[in-house]
Amino acid sequence: MSVHGLITNIQRTSTEDGPGIRTTVFLKGCPLRCEWCHNVEAIDPKPQLVWHGQKCIGDQACIRTCPEHALTLTREGMVIDREMCTVCGSCAEACPTTAMELIGERWNAEDLVEELARDSVFFTTSGGGVTLSGGETLYQPEFAIAVARGLKERGIHVALDTCGYYSEKVLRSILPYVDLVLYDLKIMDSEKHRKHTGVPNERILSNARVLAEVSIPTWIRTPVIPGYTDDDDNIRAIAQFIKDNMPNVERYDLLAFNNMCVDKYEMLGKRYALKDAALMDKKTMERLSRIAREIGVPNVQRSGMTREEGKIVRIPQMEAG
Repeated sequence: MSVHGLITNIQRTSTEDGPGIRTTVFLKGCPLRCEWCHNVEAIDPKPQLVWHGQKCIGDQACIRTCPEHALTLTREGMVIDREMCTVCGSCAEACPTTAMELIGERWNAEDLVEELARDSVFFTTSGGGVTLSGGETLYQPEFAIAVARGLKERGIHVALDTCGYYSEKVLRSILPYVDLVLYDLKIMDSEKHRKHTGVPNERILSNARVLAEVSIPTWIRTPVIPGYTDDDDNIRAIAQFIKDNMPNVERYDLLAFNNMCVDKYEMLGKRYALKDAALMDKKTMERLSRIAREIGVPNVQRSGMTREEGKIVRIPQMEAG
């Protein structure tokens, strides 16, 4: 029996989602509602309609085609009545410039494996592979497991990029087909975690211990978000948890905040809470990485854009310490 699922995107030649050159596939659906989420289009497990203003030529074929009369083109742009819209996709099919787009493409697991395997030559020469990401990869567990199994059978390195919020049974079901886990630890205070992501963190920490139990190579990742995750005590607590519970951790990545996702929110008619937030200060990133090192976490890395005396500085892809 074929297993189907929804994805938002296939990103090729990625170098930030695991070792080597990778192809990253983003699955749709996530149980978290992080206020700083960069992949907001992947949160909802259902297809979503968006409008790209820079592509629109005002043809209005989309408006004429819409059976629900849910579209209105104004001077400010396309207005989508999301209560009326049934996400049938007829407007996207009619649009001559792909200004109207349906996010959420349905794939058969076997076909997706075939598509991803086309990049095998890059994986072989660079030590790369495929990274399953999201959303939350395991929000669609049967689909994710089927894809991981198919890739593993072809000898392709598989990385699982995950927030950790699902049952232990689901996690254990996919691990035989995974070579590396990229695991998010965002906020150690459970109540603060619930406030800013929508869920507490006990299950996430429990599943982190499962990864240690089975000794699977793991990279812990913390998005460093101003006002949310960037305080010294939070990073110190995460580092201490890693040191005390996860001898399988090969590296700890501190990922500096940026607001490059604002357009995604606007396309979906949403407001990004951190739209006007400043980039992380370079000295803050250095201090946080130093705290993690002093706790005893191995191979602390940091990445992303930072500010330094009024200038924007991009940290090299991954910079130690």
